[in-house]
Amino acid sequence: MDPNLLYWKDQGQSFLSRLQIWVNLLDPSSLLCSDAEIQKARTLLEKGEKLNGKDGHAQILSLSSVHADSGAVLPLVFRPPAFLPVSAPLVVASFLPHSSVKPALFWQFLLQSYSAGFNYANRNSSSEQNKKMHLKQLLLIVGSVAYATCAGALPQIIIYRLGIGSVPLQTFFRSILPIPLSGTKETPGLWKLSRNSAAALAAFNVLTVRSEEPENGIQVFDSNGNPVGISKAAGEKAVRDTAMSRAALLATTAAVPNLLLLLLQRTRRFQRNSLLAAPVRHVSVVVVLGLMVPVSFSLFPQLGTIKRENLEKDLQAAAADGQLFYHRGV
Repeated sequence: MDPNLLYWKDQGQSFLSRLQIWVNLLDPSSLLCSDAEIQKARTLLEKGEKLNGKDGHAQILSLSSVHADSGAVLPLVFRPPAFLPVSAPLVVASFLPHSSVKPALFWQFLLQSYSAGFNYANRNSSSEQNKKMHLKQLLLIVGSVAYATCAGALPQIIIYRLGIGSVPLQTFFRSILPIPLSGTKETPGLWKLSRNSAAALAAFNVLTVRSEEPENGIQVFDSNGNPVGISKAAGEKAVRDTAMSRAALLATTAAVPNLLLLLLQRTRRFQRNSLLAAPVRHVSVVVVLGLMVPVSFSLFPQLGTIKRENLEKDLQAAAADGQLFYHRGV
């Protein structure tokens, strides 16, 4: 088993322990380290050498910069420490009420493209025979980005094409129209309806980009860290859990600032000065996103478990302890 996965197995089985680890891993200063430094840290871990105080950051470098399946260094912008600095301005810009369709499509395209790249770079690649991207996978990524871009900008497209100037109607199209994208009917309140589309698109991006994992399966390990086979059930669970965590991230990021503004707009200060709404919304989006990134990454273990009864029949005998382990991805 990879050193990164062994660390998650020993240290990351509870939510609080995972949260503490992710807070350390998401430090953007690790992005300044060169590939040579990362490879050196990786070599120390693979040799099983005891790390001293000077080399104590080797574990952090490996966890935040090296893919646990391939052992390769992740592209700089798709490493977990780069997620917040890159995605924060894209999320804020995509939430803006744009004056035309082109800016809405542009920012949605950048956000969905980066999300697809991040999801693909941090996938489980244990069952892949080669490192080349298949044509099917490429088409899925392109289609996912195209659909999510148009779906995210759909309310703005309707407002612009129909020339809607009424504020109540604009609120309707920006808040109620995204209901079909959410896939839920029981969530009341405009701010909740607005957040559902963002959550649905985030989950859709993960499910589409990583669709080969449930189809081809991923590697599973026994309690001793030995690989025992390829499981499609584990691949499905890994992708589903990651999609849920990403949906929680975007849903909370969209919902909390809207709820905060709804409460603040009842105060006299905001009623006297409506210009305060925009900066408060932008700042609150960044703050909530920054707080939710480590929380969402910690919702499910990086080294997930799947029970014997949920495994394929040919793998159930290998689950001597009643479960097998798998790399979930990020």
